Amino acid sequence: QVQLVESGGGLVQAGGSLRLSCAASGSIFSINAMGWFRQAPGKQRELVALITTGGATNYADSVKGRFTISRDNAKNTVYLQMNSLKLEDTSVYYCNAVPARGFPWGQGTQVTVSS
Repeated sequence: QVQLVESGGGLVQAGGSLRLSCAASGSIFSINAMGWFRQAPGKQRELVALITTGGATNYADSVKGRFTISRDNAKNTVYLQMNSLKLEDTSVYYCNAVPARGFPWGQGTQVTVSS
């Protein structure tokens, strides 16, 4: 059973930075595109960043130019570098395969941006 564990969230002032990590229990990153998602209270989960097995990336317009997704297949880890954080980036952040492969969602990591 694949397990995804997100970490690195926290409380940060607007304009600050955080680096999130997503570690998998198995070697899934080398065979799947991976994405970072976020879900704010009362809102649907949304995909904010994607990285393919070949390293190509894509971002939601809301984070383009501020967030950077990367992966280390040897470490079974995907990262999300978040810069110039805004109040509206406050959410729980998750990682998972894109498209969905049936991997269970992890607990996520809370990112709170304060003014």
